[in-house]
Amino acid sequence: MSKEENIIVGISVGDLNGIGPEVVLKIFEDNRMLDFCTPVIFASIKTMSFVKNHFKLNIGLNSIHNADQIVHGKVNILNCWKENVTIDFGKEDPKIGGYAIKSLSEATKALKEEKIDVLVTAPINKHNIQSDDFKFPGHTDYLSKELNGNSLMFMVTDTLRVGLLTDHVPVKDISNHITSTLIEEKIETIYKSLKQDFRINKPKIAVLGINPHTGDNGVIGNEDDEIMRPTLQKIKENGKLVYGPYSADSFFGSKNYKNFDAIIASYHDQGLIPFKTLSFGQGVNYTAGLDRVRTSPDHGTAYEIAGKGVADVSSFKEAIFTAIQIFKHRKEFQSLSKNPLAFSKRKRYD
Repeated sequence: MSKEENIIVGISVGDLNGIGPEVVLKIFEDNRMLDFCTPVIFASIKTMSFVKNHFKLNIGLNSIHNADQIVHGKVNILNCWKENVTIDFGKEDPKIGGYAIKSLSEATKALKEEKIDVLVTAPINKHNIQSDDFKFPGHTDYLSKELNGNSLMFMVTDTLRVGLLTDHVPVKDISNHITSTLIEEKIETIYKSLKQDFRINKPKIAVLGINPHTGDNGVIGNEDDEIMRPTLQKIKENGKLVYGPYSADSFFGSKNYKNFDAIIASYHDQGLIPFKTLSFGQGVNYTAGLDRVRTSPDHGTAYEIAGKGVADVSSFKEAIFTAIQIFKHRKEFQSLSKNPLAFSKRKRYD
């Protein structure tokens, strides 16, 4: 693969006391990964050398100080700080949270400036990253502010895609957040993503109800009848293949999800519990709807196993491959959009 074709994957290092740094270096210990992409890890050479030595990894690290020094065929470490950092695996530490934000901030800046092609984020601790300068519940909200577009948390595998109407919202506030406008915006975002990011020409989307049994005709709440159903009907009339609302309790167990290109859940756990049950370790968190590509693994910092050398790299590796694939699909989509005849002949696939 030529340098021009080798996609530059920026990686924010996440919580240094978690498993993020371990899985990142383990992945690129396999030199074959460098045939698929050029990694740029936003951290420091001192910190990543410590991680490398702690886990006795056989990997070469190329220290750089700005994105113009990126070398293809190398594991690049872009230095975001100079000082020594004390890593205490498995411990929640606000200072470590500060370094996670330094890494994320520099990586996002490089993404906006197109110094890197895609961003893959290692897990952060949502508590220890909070500060006067960073008041976001997670990556998605921060990136939504920094990048253009309407963000949507989209959990994906090769065979299952679950998007969320609301993500990091307290359960008591969910129904107040779900409006007709929100439903229309999120469905439009996921519809566009399925077409340009996943090469699905005519997406078929299922939407899960807000209340148990979608309200049972008002016995268990009126939101599904008064908000969800009329909005979905309006969207259908505009030509989109959108179905629902479906009762969430039986939707996945009945395998009905296999009949759709994507499922939209009303809230976080309604979507992520079945998603992670069906695909844990293989799933990818993709932030759809933005003008740049960002993915992350489907797991957290995993403090309980941090530093022990037993972390599974599968989900993070899938996050890298998914980011690369989406980046290529977007370029193809943009090219085909300029040629309507070619676009109409493109084959649909899941």
